[in-house]
Amino acid sequence: MNKPVSSPLLTVSDLAIARGERVLIENLSFEVARGEALVIRGPNGLGKTTLLRVLSGLQSSVHGASVIDEAGFVYCGHENALKSQLSVYENLAFWQSVYGSHVPVKEALVALDLEELWDRPAHYLSAGQKRRAGLARMVIADKPLWILDEPTVSLDAASVTLFAQAVRAHLARGGAALMATHIDLGVEDTRVLDLGAYRATSQPQGAFDEAFL
Repeated sequence: MNKPVSSPLLTVSDLAIARGERVLIENLSFEVARGEALVIRGPNGLGKTTLLRVLSGLQSSVHGASVIDEAGFVYCGHENALKSQLSVYENLAFWQSVYGSHVPVKEALVALDLEELWDRPAHYLSAGQKRRAGLARMVIADKPLWILDEPTVSLDAASVTLFAQAVRAHLARGGAALMATHIDLGVEDTRVLDLGAYRATSQPQGAFDEAFL
């Protein structure tokens, strides 16, 4: 007897996105399944961040649709979403409450090697430590779909390895990750989506070229 195939955690259909009046990407369709890591690639300015913001509901699309499984997602952009006056532990406990998660804070601390920093206020952290604390929010959220924009910014090689381990553990539990990144994270069987193939060729009347700004 064949096992039932689970529905994808993310489905994107004929999507077009824009920054201001300029259409960046069009005719984009793809899916992200459980246990899968999909890496978004493309030159700077093509629309990687805009795409992730659209998929996360922070910005509207020009055309098409994206559907995320009702189990939910967690998004990590360029900001680390830390309250500077709170300790690392208090920040993660705050997000644990926001997401209604039952994942122990200690599990997130261990995953990103933050145990020795648990009581340190966020404003005393280095850039790399802040990024690790921001990424620990992905673990604490307990959502199946991770959406990450350049997650390894400010991380040294050892911290990139830690993050890759966290991603692999998440995939092994049946989660999925959609990541815009220029580096190889060392996650096996990663699928790559090159946005260059979906660069928009049509523009609305009166659209401007941001190269002149």
